[in-house]
Amino acid sequence: MHKGLSRLLAMFGFALIVFVGSPGENRQKTQVDAAQTKLPPEPIVTYSSSDAQPGQRIEHGELILDVDEARKLLHAQHHPHKVLETRKVPGQFQPPAMKSIQDFALSKKDLAVINPGPGEYVHVMEGQRHGYKNLTIGITYTAPGGAPPMHTHVGEEAHVLLEGKILYAMGDEIFTMEAPYIVNIPPMVPHSFKNLGNEVAELVVIFPTNVWEYDVLDFFPFKNLRQVPAANGSQKK
Repeated sequence: MHKGLSRLLAMFGFALIVFVGSPGENRQKTQVDAAQTKLPPEPIVTYSSSDAQPGQRIEHGELILDVDEARKLLHAQHHPHKVLETRKVPGQFQPPAMKSIQDFALSKKDLAVINPGPGEYVHVMEGQRHGYKNLTIGITYTAPGGAPPMHTHVGEEAHVLLEGKILYAMGDEIFTMEAPYIVNIPPMVPHSFKNLGNEVAELVVIFPTNVWEYDVLDFFPFKNLRQVPAANGSQKK
């Protein structure tokens, strides 16, 4: 009887080790899981309020401008929302001579960084600062749940994403897109996006102009959203 009980307990202990794993194995798995969920550090914005010229206002790395009447009328022709402000990249610059390879080949670290919204940063290659006549490109750091404010551009825009899942608001439509994809955003269409994934999304945003500029609206489409539409489907707000 005693031997049978001992044998049973030994078998149970072996099964427990196999099922649970050794302490070392569990610790290693926890460390791996933690490493997989750890996000890269948030970028640091390039410009601060101390860089503002007299009469300028710089917030979250962006130059904030008042909206004139002509711009307000333009918005009124395209959507019902109120336009709050215009944002640009701050700082004076000297266009490059475009004579050396350094003028043509840029690293992400060479670009100005702005912080349009919570968890949303953009490395901005503004064309006029880097020798382009009709091109501006941004590379975002969009953290899980990160999103810019609802905004518009005077010209068209394209988004390219190779990995991740993004919730979009464009005009009256809300929909999700799973990478890889390209999204076309027409001129003056209010839009925003939100990272639905667990990793940082690096959207490439492209504009056929050499100036980075957008207008912020008084409406945020994801604030009271209770249901996320199915991937590649759409839903009226």
